[in-house]
Amino acid sequence: MLRFNKILFTLIFTLTLIFPDACAQGVSTVSAAGHIFAEIIPVFSARETSQLNFGRFSPGPEGGKIILTPESTISVIGSVFKDAGTHNAASFHVTGDVDAAYSITLPAGPVVLTNVSNSKTMLVEEWVSVPSPGPGAGKLQNGFQVVYVGATLKVGTMHDNPVGIYTGSYTITFDFN
Repeated sequence: MLRFNKILFTLIFTLTLIFPDACAQGVSTVSAAGHIFAEIIPVFSARETSQLNFGRFSPGPEGGKIILTPESTISVIGSVFKDAGTHNAASFHVTGDVDAAYSITLPAGPVVLTNVSNSKTMLVEEWVSVPSPGPGAGKLQNGFQVVYVGATLKVGTMHDNPVGIYTGSYTITFDFN
């Protein structure tokens, strides 16, 4: 009987090595199909469509300020004489995914304008926009929105700001949420 048990054990062991799946009870393999999804959305972008333009003016004996709103209305404080010429707020065309929210960050400090003929300067400060700056302030309806920007120009005396064209640049950040 001992010899029989030994032969039976050897036979079972050999069969297990040769046919491992036959000896595994209750093991089965199941496969399932998985699905993949990806969506390409429009690229978020912003471009200037209208430059910030304070127009033509003459500094008076005291200097002053020219306030240009995002709605392109202008007002003057101090002894600045405004010409009837053209002025306008800046505008930016912002595009991206439909109904995407975004934040607007305007320049934190003053921006320097420099006379193209000499080194005289003026400062642009007190930046404002429509929609207002801040987290989630803008929303792209139909995939776009126009942002209007205004600011205040500090004007010195004629000595501080002689005749000429003054230029500069600034950065506005649009952060898509």
